[in-house]
Amino acid sequence: MPTTRRTLTAVPATADVDRDQEQEQPGTYEHGTAPAHLMTRRQLRDAGLRPGGHDPVATLRCRRCGYHPTRACTRPAFLFDSRLALPRRVPTLRQEEALDRAMAARQTCITCRVRQAYCLPVADRRCVGCATSSGLAAAA
Repeated sequence: MPTTRRTLTAVPATADVDRDQEQEQPGTYEHGTAPAHLMTRRQLRDAGLRPGGHDPVATLRCRRCGYHPTRACTRPAFLFDSRLALPRRVPTLRQEEALDRAMAARQTCITCRVRQAYCLPVADRRCVGCATSSGLAAAA
């Protein structure tokens, strides 16, 4: 029995669509190769700026992924244009007071009521001295 040969049907070209999508995607730079006006959020913060609602314009591959250029970067950083950035907003006095009260609640021991220089564990909110003294008393 003779078999019929299948013919391929014409598929519309999507090359134009792919080129448009590539232009929408941000550029990618290796570690240390980005232009000076592109900064990460941390660099913007250190310069006293904020992104100002603008989307990232590029991504920065981490130093480790520079050794493997064909692999996808596992820890990319987003780059923002510093020319579009706005000055950082300064918190009001009341906002700073509210943050101080919140930190005081996280740093104050519930047993001895002393504010520590570090945040206490969430489980019991006791400082090291109170936690070890009560542990020794319970063991005795």
